[in-house]
Amino acid sequence: MADGKGGALALATRALPHDDEGTLPSPRPEDEVGTTAGGLRTPYLLFIGDCTEPGYAKTAFGLRDWAGEKCLGEYALAGATVSTGLARLTPAQARERGARSMVIGIANSGGRIAPEWIPALEEALAAELDLISGMHAKLSDLPGLRAAAEKYGQRLVDVRTPPPDLPVATGRKRGGKRILTVGTDCALGKKYTALAIAQALESRGVRSDFRATGQTGILIAGAGIALDSVVADFAAGAAELLSPDNAADHWDVIEGQGSLYHPAYAGVSMALLHGSQPDAFVICHDPLRTHVLGHPDFPLPDIEELAELTIRLGRRTNPAIRCAGVSLNTSALGSEEALSLLTGETARLGMPVADPMRGGDLFDQLVESCLAE
Repeated sequence: MADGKGGALALATRALPHDDEGTLPSPRPEDEVGTTAGGLRTPYLLFIGDCTEPGYAKTAFGLRDWAGEKCLGEYALAGATVSTGLARLTPAQARERGARSMVIGIANSGGRIAPEWIPALEEALAAELDLISGMHAKLSDLPGLRAAAEKYGQRLVDVRTPPPDLPVATGRKRGGKRILTVGTDCALGKKYTALAIAQALESRGVRSDFRATGQTGILIAGAGIALDSVVADFAAGAAELLSPDNAADHWDVIEGQGSLYHPAYAGVSMALLHGSQPDAFVICHDPLRTHVLGHPDFPLPDIEELAELTIRLGRRTNPAIRCAGVSLNTSALGSEEALSLLTGETARLGMPVADPMRGGDLFDQLVESCLAE
C-alpha cells in the first residue's frame, strides 16, 4: 500500500502477549508511562537485520505506518537493502533518545531468527532495551540471549505466544457484525486494509474494534491472538474468542492471514474464515504479483476465483457471507495509473475496488459496501 495513515483505533483488549513463562513481566516503575495495554515498553527501535525483500519486513513497515509515534528509528546490518526511511540508529543511540525496546521487524518464511542476528540482539540488551519478537522461534530458546537478558535486566517478549486454554470452535452464530480481509497471497495488504477500514468506521461513528491476528497487528493494537501459532484444533476457536458476541450494531474488523490458495498457510486462513464467521469480506490483492511470494511454482488465483471459494467455504459457519469489494495494493504505481486500474477493476468486477491507503471516493464506496445489509 502507499505510505501510511495513523490515528486512534478502537482496539481489542483481550488475549495479550506473553513471555516465555506465560505471563508478561511488569514494566519497571520508571517505564510505565511508555507502556502499551499489552505491557510492551515503548518507544521502539525497529530491527531490520540483513533483509533484502521488502515483503519480509512487513512488521517494521506496519509499525512505521500505523504506530509511527512509537518508533524512533531502525537498526540494520550490513547487506540490508530494505529501509523504513526512519533514522538509522545503533541500540545505544536509540536508548539515549528514549527507546525502551527493540522490535524484530522481520516476518520471514518460517519465522526464523538467523544466527547472524544474535550479536545485534545481544547488543540491544546491553543497551538496556527489551527485545520483542513476533517470530515463531522463541527468543529465550536462543543461545546466550536469556543469559544476556538476565545480565542486563531486560525482558525477552514473544508476542506470538497464544493465550492458554483456548477453546475448540463451536460454530455457533454470535451477535454483532464482522468484516474479514482475505488475500490472494501473504504480505500484500490484509492488515493495512483492516486497519484502514477500522479507522474509517471510527470516523463515521460506527461502533467497531480492530482484531489483530498476527504479530504486527498485535504490536500495533496492543492485543490480539497470533493465529498461526495456535495448535490447529484450536485455531477456529481462537478466532471465535477474538471476535466474541457483541451488540447488533457493533462491527469487528478482523485482520486476515495467509490465503486459501497458499501451499503452506491455507490451513490458518480456513480456520480464521470459519471461526470469524464474517458477514462481509474484502479481497486483498497485489496486481503486479503473479506468483505466491516465496513459492514461484504456484500462480496467484484470480480475484473472482477467490471470491467464489471464500463464499463457498465461509457459508459453512455464516450462510449470509458476502464479498464487499476488493483492496488493491497500488503502492508501486503512479497516481494516474493507479486510478485508472482501480476504476477499471470496479467496472469489470461490478463491486467497489480501492486502495485504502490512497483513500478517496473509491475507498468510501468500499467502506459503505462493507456496512451494507
